[in-house]
Amino acid sequence: MQTLNDINFNNKKALIRVDFNVPLNKELKVTDATRIEAAKATIIKVLEDGGSAILMSHLGRPKGVEDQFSLRHIVEKITEIIGVQVKFVEDCIGEKAEKAAAELQPGEVLLLENLRFYSEEKNGDKNFAKQLSKLGDVYVNDAFGTAHRAHASTAVIAAFFQKDKCFGYLLAKEIESINKVLNNSQKPVTAILGGAKVSSKIGVIENILDKVDHIIIGGGMTFTFVKALGGNIGNSLVEDDKLELALAIIGKAKEKNVKIHLPVDAIIADDFKNDANKKEVDTDAIPDGWMGLDTGSKTAEKFAKVIAESKTILWNGPLGVFEMESFSKGTIALGNAIAAATAKGAFSLVGGGDSVAAVKQFGFADKVSYVSTGGGAMLEMLEGKTLPGIEAILK
Repeated sequence: MQTLNDINFNNKKALIRVDFNVPLNKELKVTDATRIEAAKATIIKVLEDGGSAILMSHLGRPKGVEDQFSLRHIVEKITEIIGVQVKFVEDCIGEKAEKAAAELQPGEVLLLENLRFYSEEKNGDKNFAKQLSKLGDVYVNDAFGTAHRAHASTAVIAAFFQKDKCFGYLLAKEIESINKVLNNSQKPVTAILGGAKVSSKIGVIENILDKVDHIIIGGGMTFTFVKALGGNIGNSLVEDDKLELALAIIGKAKEKNVKIHLPVDAIIADDFKNDANKKEVDTDAIPDGWMGLDTGSKTAEKFAKVIAESKTILWNGPLGVFEMESFSKGTIALGNAIAAATAKGAFSLVGGGDSVAAVKQFGFADKVSYVSTGGGAMLEMLEGKTLPGIEAILK
């Protein structure tokens, strides 16, 4: 696979698909610049070679042209992070964009307007991709967050750059990290799957059963398993139509010698509120009117033991409603266990919106091996799917 290091960008214009879909506050200021920081190394490499960088991204889900989604609001932040004054053009195709790209000098950076101001972007329109392709000499895809979408700027455009296309550093690192977990992992391998629903993780579970030794289940989907096994779960979240599926997963795991670890106790509450009444009980003995919102102290010990013995760890999804302080302890304990294992040489990959948010909130980001930038894209790779944005570069 061709990466940035295989290309010298001297006097070349690199058209880079970045993922700058960053959160903005009411004043339209960037509140979390992680995605911009993640693209910095790729942009700097192009500039240091003596090339120029043309950045294209989407922001939000605009219906046509909407000022609140204009990328001009993030120019200042990108400038600050890269250390080079970023130029901006208020279109991404056509005369204005072509003129701005043509005038770009080596060492300069140009940001194009929001790709999704055109419906052709999401529709994967070939002509739109062709117009975008006119702006640069080399196409670089560094947007893992959108690699699972067959959009014009991620999957279709690459065809207009026969040999002059490559992965940016971020996308290459994402592919490498997920491959490390799925295909080249040191055993024992442990996957921690949290989140609300079994249904959203079923593809992942089925694909990784052949590749892992342990699966730790947490979050709301715990209770679908517990109920399937005959436990009382009170008013906890459950997918009643997935009880047989949960039992089938347990059966399949047994056949393949994969150990499934369910929480043995839970912090339960009488309301979905931070200041609700709460107590710790066994996961299969939750009284009516109460719901499980976090894992308990015995579970923290049990999970920490499994993680301490693991050499490769995948964490996708929190163990409880960590956004509320009262129900964040299980997720924090898990983070501490993963950080300790990583410090002893284990490889740990964290991905999926909520677990990434938890890792940042509780200060674990630099204590794990890699934090993925793409939720949906990572899930699809873990499910064994080929992502259009990645395939387009490999073609």
